[in-house]
Amino acid sequence: MALFFSRKLVGITALTAALAVFGHTSANAETKTWESVRQAGVLRCGAAVAAPYVMRDPASGHYSGFFVDLCRDFAENVLKVKAQFVDTSWDNQVAGLQSGKWDMAMALNKTPERAKAVAFSVPATDYQISLLINKKNPKFAGAGKSLADYDKAGVTIAVISGTAADKAVSAAIKHAVLMRLPGSDETRMAVMSKRADILADANDTNHLFAMANDWASEILPEPALAKQGVSFAVPLQTASQDMAELDAYLTQKREAGDIEKLVDKASAEILAAQKTQ
Repeated sequence: MALFFSRKLVGITALTAALAVFGHTSANAETKTWESVRQAGVLRCGAAVAAPYVMRDPASGHYSGFFVDLCRDFAENVLKVKAQFVDTSWDNQVAGLQSGKWDMAMALNKTPERAKAVAFSVPATDYQISLLINKKNPKFAGAGKSLADYDKAGVTIAVISGTAADKAVSAAIKHAVLMRLPGSDETRMAVMSKRADILADANDTNHLFAMANDWASEILPEPALAKQGVSFAVPLQTASQDMAELDAYLTQKREAGDIEKLVDKASAEILAAQKTQ
């Protein structure tokens, strides 16, 4: 009997030691992202263009948009470093984080697929996909808010390749044809030139475009299509303490109404630029 308890005690001790080692290893697996950023003196933000989230002046290369403002403010006033914006595409946002090309990706929707590869902050804002159409397009005479009214043979839907809109619309449509293009300028031009009948994009982006163009109409499908939060993404191994710091910053900004003000600022910038064209 004594031998039995002795063996049992040894087994428990070994298990406890193994768990302790496992816990230590898991903790060490976390990466102190902000410590590395502070040492480098710069926060690198992956920037894929989609107004009003992220915008870039092609002449000067200057970045703007409310996610850009948040990234710059977090860098300068929380981490006490400079912000650097690295030009990329939506297809490469996650891969760039994984390969260390940038420290934080801007304006990404949290999807189950992406969550396996990167970590997400709390949402900075909310998102859903809307459809932008030409009011005079006869293909949509009498159409309502159901996606089925637009998912028809002979209809072409333009989307930015690799975005949440691309993935959601690809899964939802059965009859229309998808036209995948690299950026917002290309998708808008496709609808303006009538090569595409619909632009499927973020509701904020489409709403602004519809406001600036009287021929355009924005449709919010019912039920809502891919409604979710829009967040910052960081490397998957980012330390929980670093995530808590970013989440606290965004929560404070959102609750104070500061993010809403930044959205208004970006919207005003877009409309002002369109008036001068």
